[in-house]
Amino acid sequence: MQNSRLKDRVVLVFGAGSVGPGWGNGKASAVAYAREGAIVICVDVKLEAAAETVGIIAGEGGRAEGHACDVTREVEIAALVADVFARHGRIDILHNNVGFAKMGGPPDLTEAEWQLTLDLNVTGAFLACRHVIPIMQKQKRGVITNISSIAAIRYTGYPYAAYYAAKGAVNQFTVGLAVQYAPEGIRANAIMPGMMDTPLIYQQISGQYKSQEEMVRARAAATPMGRMGTGWDIAHAAVFLATDEAGYISGVCLPVDGALTARCV
Repeated sequence: MQNSRLKDRVVLVFGAGSVGPGWGNGKASAVAYAREGAIVICVDVKLEAAAETVGIIAGEGGRAEGHACDVTREVEIAALVADVFARHGRIDILHNNVGFAKMGGPPDLTEAEWQLTLDLNVTGAFLACRHVIPIMQKQKRGVITNISSIAAIRYTGYPYAAYYAAKGAVNQFTVGLAVQYAPEGIRANAIMPGMMDTPLIYQQISGQYKSQEEMVRARAAATPMGRMGTGWDIAHAAVFLATDEAGYISGVCLPVDGALTARCV
């Protein structure tokens, strides 16, 4: 069912694919944007992952296109943004969803592993903003949504030092954008997912447990609501932040976590 809160707006979603079967945050967000009438540019490091999301959107009567891009390579981001702008004449919403977690404390990580985590979580968002913000400045409006994590503000039980550092950087990067570009009509917010049940956890988190079943039980039990969230919980928040209804909301780092970060113990 097509709605119209984002009718004809051009949305650029980095990380619009999924690493496995099911609904990741980026995949769900791309589809949710399209359901609100947006033209969604689905970008993933794997073209087939982006194409899968495009197929879902097209099957629902929405508008989307798929592209492959490595967010750690500025030349690829620059070319993609230029191409999108040349064909559509605008970019209204930038959604940075690429994330990566490597387990290990400082003694366990190589410098290359540390740097890759920062590049995928922070530098990619910076490079996307570097090339999209000038377009938004000319438009005198735009929305930037960066997907962070509750790991940005507290220990989550996992030993991923680089991920904590990277997501903390995403938060403050977003806050800085919001204040700096507010006079030019650009809003920026971060969404901090909590314990989510997405394909990514089965790839990057499950190794911390004896089994995937134990992981699901433990993550659900850690949340006051007694269950994990889904990619759709992130998607609904992203859509709201992109609409005119959220026109006075900027500089927010929003937990979507079932009250996990609100709990003191």
